[in-house]
Amino acid sequence: MDHDPHHACGCDVTPEKVDMARRRLMKGAAAATAAGTLTAGAAMAATDEARALYADPDTPGLPQIDMEIAPGRTALVVTDPQIDFLSEDGVTWGVVGESVTEQGTVDNIERLFAAAKAAGMPVFISPHYYYPHDHSWEFEGTLERTMHSIGMFDRPGPLDLDGFEGSGADWMPQYKKYIEDGETIVCSPHKVYGPAQNDLNLQLRKRGIDKVILAGMSANLCTQAHLYEMLELGYEVAVVRDATAGAKVPEGDGYLAAIINFRMVANGVWWTDDAVDRIARSA
Repeated sequence: MDHDPHHACGCDVTPEKVDMARRRLMKGAAAATAAGTLTAGAAMAATDEARALYADPDTPGLPQIDMEIAPGRTALVVTDPQIDFLSEDGVTWGVVGESVTEQGTVDNIERLFAAAKAAGMPVFISPHYYYPHDHSWEFEGTLERTMHSIGMFDRPGPLDLDGFEGSGADWMPQYKKYIEDGETIVCSPHKVYGPAQNDLNLQLRKRGIDKVILAGMSANLCTQAHLYEMLELGYEVAVVRDATAGAKVPEGDGYLAAIINFRMVANGVWWTDDAVDRIARSA
């Protein structure tokens, strides 16, 4: 993908401010990596620059509503917690890496996994896989074509896990102990953005779930599409705003686009700190 990850986003701030914040951010992330601090044991929170850049309005123009966790009826749903989206080795890092780092997304998702497991809250994964037959589609949207062209989430077949371990389609390594614990429900893959073609809704309904805490990748694509579909299906959905991230490309800032829509349609928009606290108190 021939995009500059440092291209100015389409937000209402001066390019100079954004550029300087990003330079400081990436310099700090590189230094932390060199020092060995970017590990699951040293959680990365959203940076001060990111919190300021994407701050909620001081005086909201819309009604402020919220979602209450109901034990037994609430689940954590994570979209695409996979290497191609969240690792520096992933094929999309050049366009999502800045946002993932700004938000502390990788560690925030892990904090949600840990909190849900500790509270006995059901956890569902809606993954994204592409098989060889998916590459024979006769028409595609812009990002569908992009994902196919870079081999994103590719697997050799629906019944074949050859080469899966450590590939871009695999889970982020620090999430495996949560996802592969024998309790997490891994749904069939979604193919474009939303869950209309996988079994997420069925799996949730069969367990009496009607409230969802939503996190994962990427903000204005699969995460947002899951939000819209679940709202249409009658779920209450709270999105964890710093447990997702988006691409920054010349066309615009995907995370900014998503956070605006989250505020307009979700039943709650939470920070990870708040979500973790709420989950613990619901146990």
